[in-house]
Amino acid sequence: MTSKRSKKYRRAGREERRITVRGVRRDPPDIRKLSKALIALAQAEAEREAQADQESREAGSANNPSNKPAKGGAPNA
Repeated sequence: MTSKRSKKYRRAGREERRITVRGVRRDPPDIRKLSKALIALAQAEAEREAQADQESREAGSANNPSNKPAKGGAPNA
């Protein structure tokens, strides 16, 4: 039998969650965990920058027809 309580917590719209992370001080610090977290953050930032760059290129080429290649295949300079 399913509980009515579980349905109570379902919401029609998704709200942003606020997540709090509290660190535990360790001596010595876990360098592997720290390095993995730092690499993941750097990769995520690089992906966001690449995506924004790609979107700005697509928006720029759609708004500026002079960026399209000429008949010979070479771009206009």
